[in-house]
Amino acid sequence: MKIFLGSDHGGFELKRELEKFLAEKFPEFEIFDLGCDSAESCDYPQFGRAVAEEVLKNENSRGIVICGSGVGISIAANRVAGARAVLANSVELSNLGRQHNDANILALGGRTKFYDPWQKIVETFLTTDVDPAERHARRRDQLDNF
Repeated sequence: MKIFLGSDHGGFELKRELEKFLAEKFPEFEIFDLGCDSAESCDYPQFGRAVAEEVLKNENSRGIVICGSGVGISIAANRVAGARAVLANSVELSNLGRQHNDANILALGGRTKFYDPWQKIVETFLTTDVDPAERHARRRDQLDNF
């Protein structure tokens, strides 16, 4: 699986930790860092968009985006048609985002509190399958046809 990462300066430090975690926990995954490259102030929309576009170009891939709150960069990613970014600060939200919504991008806040360890949130996002139940499939189809 290919994993595309992107952050602004508010998520840069967490992204560095995330890269190490992914390399240790999931050595079989290919990790691509699409920026930013430092803690110097920058704007999150370009990184949210870049990750979303790469996820959509690469079948069976996922993205993880991080800004200070996770909100702005998740909005940026979700502006790309076909992207489904879930902002999760708990394992429950990460799980439900994958199961019910087929989220292909996880958004995290680098300056926010997590209810569960971020490592567990990421692991859940990367290992949870989509629930094929008709009610969820119907709703996902509605999202695709706005």
